[in-house]
Amino acid sequence: MLKHDRKWHGYQGRRGIAFFLTVMLVLGLLCGCQAKASAETASKDGEETAVSAVAEPSTESNEGEAVAESEPASSVSNEASDSDEMVSFVDSVGRTVEVPAHITKVAISGPLTQIVVFSLAPDKLVGIANEWSKEAEPYFDPVYYNMPVLGQLYGGKGELNLETLLASGAQVVIDVGEPKDSITADLDMLQAQTGIPFVHITANLDNMGEAYRKLGELLDMPEEAEALATYCETIYAKTASIAEGVEKVNLLYCLGDKGQHVIAKGSFHAQVFDLLANNAAVVDSPVSSGAGNEVDMEQIVNWQPDVIVFGPGSIYDTVGDDPAWATIPAIANGRYYEVPNVPYNWLGFPPSVQRYLGMIWMTELFYPEEADYDMYQEVAAYFKNFYHCDLSEAQYQTLMERAQ
Repeated sequence: MLKHDRKWHGYQGRRGIAFFLTVMLVLGLLCGCQAKASAETASKDGEETAVSAVAEPSTESNEGEAVAESEPASSVSNEASDSDEMVSFVDSVGRTVEVPAHITKVAISGPLTQIVVFSLAPDKLVGIANEWSKEAEPYFDPVYYNMPVLGQLYGGKGELNLETLLASGAQVVIDVGEPKDSITADLDMLQAQTGIPFVHITANLDNMGEAYRKLGELLDMPEEAEALATYCETIYAKTASIAEGVEKVNLLYCLGDKGQHVIAKGSFHAQVFDLLANNAAVVDSPVSSGAGNEVDMEQIVNWQPDVIVFGPGSIYDTVGDDPAWATIPAIANGRYYEVPNVPYNWLGFPPSVQRYLGMIWMTELFYPEEADYDMYQEVAAYFKNFYHCDLSEAQYQTLMERAQ
């Protein structure tokens, strides 16, 4: 399942007096009103936290849970929504939220949401959660690549730049992913503090079509949303069907500068691997973060994987000459690859809709007779539909240089 953006970025520490004064100053300057708010947070591994401080954005991933309380702050005026007809929208967790009938300015809660909303409505975005990578620049129109950075509503050092959000004219803030128990309280609190509607749309690996339809309902883009929904459902159904009818390869997904972190079977980030392969990385306590479980070389050798996928920045370039890896079948037989990583890692990180592109790649890589994809056509179609980019064959070959 797609984890909530709070799953992608955690929360740190107690906000205290500095948080209180900063929020009051920003709201006072922008609204001409005074509010009282307090937030108390606690973090623990595997959960996330709601953030409403003014801070510089970051892409660092941590995990935690927030418990926040506040008195409603005076509403912040939004020029775009003041003149618009308001309608009721019921989000995926049953919250009824008043939103403009015609939304043209959207803010997003984090990088997972960014990928989903960008695919459907890039021209409605008032900013992005974090910057695109330098490697992604050739694939985007400059108007998208140079969007202002708002930061993240959920996440350790990657906090929402509240001043930028309030000045952006956003009519709604959208959160996409998997909800947890505190989602209603979190979004109600942030909505009260900013005066901007906040909505949650639940999205999992196997129900992305439903998520797009819900998003299309909110943004009055039903036809465009249906096209993306149908695409996701078609790819997922084909992937699942192929996986059920083949003898699955024994796979490891190795990360880190030594290749000794693995995405363990049963962990959230292993969902695509567990669907398409026998994930050899069986450990007692799979970690939920994208960093994976650290293991020693003896364990990797004992697993004897037939195929290894290396994460970006790992040891793909040198592993073939490393005696420590030489006895592993995947290395000895040259069946090791590096996951494509532009504009995002195709297998997750953040675990958003780009994982459907990863499913196409892995299915064709492992089971080419059953998949029977024209890979350039498939990847080009994905880039066109989800990234609004005309992918050339030369660009495709660059993307796949280590992946086939």
